[in-house]
Amino acid sequence: MGRWCTARRSAAAGRVPVVVAVLAAVLAAVLATTAALPGATSFAVGRVAGAAGAAGGYDFADDAVRIAGASATAGAEPLAAGATYRSSLPRNGTLYYRLELDAASDAYVSVTAVPGADGEVTAVDGIRVSVRDADGGSCSVQSATFGAARSPRPVTARGMREIDPAAHRCQDSGAYYVGVERTRPQDSPPDDWDLELTVATEPRPRETGATKAPEAWDSASPEPLPGEPERRPGGHGFAHATLVGQGVWRDDIRPGETLYYKVPVDWGRQVYATAELAGSADASGYATGALRLALHNPVRGEVDDAARGYTGRTTTVGLAPLPPVAYPNRYATAGQVGALRFAGDYYVVVHLAAQVADDFGQGPFALTLRLRLGGSPGTGPGYAGESRPKGLFEVSAQDRVAAPAVGAADDDLAMKAVAVGGIGTGSLLLLGLAVWTATARRRPRP
Repeated sequence: MGRWCTARRSAAAGRVPVVVAVLAAVLAAVLATTAALPGATSFAVGRVAGAAGAAGGYDFADDAVRIAGASATAGAEPLAAGATYRSSLPRNGTLYYRLELDAASDAYVSVTAVPGADGEVTAVDGIRVSVRDADGGSCSVQSATFGAARSPRPVTARGMREIDPAAHRCQDSGAYYVGVERTRPQDSPPDDWDLELTVATEPRPRETGATKAPEAWDSASPEPLPGEPERRPGGHGFAHATLVGQGVWRDDIRPGETLYYKVPVDWGRQVYATAELAGSADASGYATGALRLALHNPVRGEVDDAARGYTGRTTTVGLAPLPPVAYPNRYATAGQVGALRFAGDYYVVVHLAAQVADDFGQGPFALTLRLRLGGSPGTGPGYAGESRPKGLFEVSAQDRVAAPAVGAADDDLAMKAVAVGGIGTGSLLLLGLAVWTATARRRPRP
């Protein structure tokens, strides 16, 4: 009898940690679900990412692989699709990297150059990225410069190889070469610049669709979203961008700092963005192109940018109206439209020129970002294979919750999700407590 009682007590005691584990798992699931809802997205993540980067700094991808660029194509090391790399760009000369491509996929290479915060740059200084085939034929060339503000900041240029039946070059499988160089070495700081490189491939559609960019779309600029801003510390690099959706977001920014936000954008949606810099107590000066706002697509190619000078008074800058995201946009002659060629995570990047500190101090300055998603969600082209990295050109279910459609109905939907999650959570917690109570009641008294 004594052994039976002892066994009962041991079994009851063993159930307690099981119940605790169940309750902990339920709580973790609830917190994960809640964190993905509007008003709760990425606050903690954004704060950690923001704290990691100093003014003017850049947080490179944690999984970036170190690679050395070669001075000639013969010694170029390969870049794998879906991977991220770190390298270093000297003042003079061109660095080369190798791509091994098939004859069916479009390929995209992005290069972000990070100059030192203390170097002096000119408006035309920056980087140039080119892609060439094995015979030296040019596939693409793009440059990114610091612009009129002459403020050292991360600059991003992209290269690409597109499959086009009408093209005569860059259509075969085999080796291709990425070249990276400074646009004006003679005007550039002498120090090496850190580089972050990414490579992505996009498969062809299963079925051939339109081969002409849409001509009709709503080009009217809607009113910026009203309402009190919710605090969202921005990230300090593409890989650490803070996830946000439609809404009004607030952060603090210092001269020389660049903030990154990630916005999931589905097929058929339009992005509208404005950035507002608060006034300074000392409104007696002027900084050229001080507040810069830019939008980058899922392969980090720049879609559009805008900049405004700062006089110490409240200043707002906004992107021009952009068409909905659509696969046929790639056939447009305008670069802005062509860059809106796939769904996925877009990046809103805000930079405050270092020269602002000369007249208005080190800050920080209050920044308000207003994001609106227009258009109607649509369907993609139906790819014949997987992109690399996988899922790059789609919006995940979690991201859809983080970036709801426009309108009050979407807020209601989000609140219903919270309510359902809360009801389910309450039921599970009550069930767990009931099991705990029943277990405790069955324990024999000592």
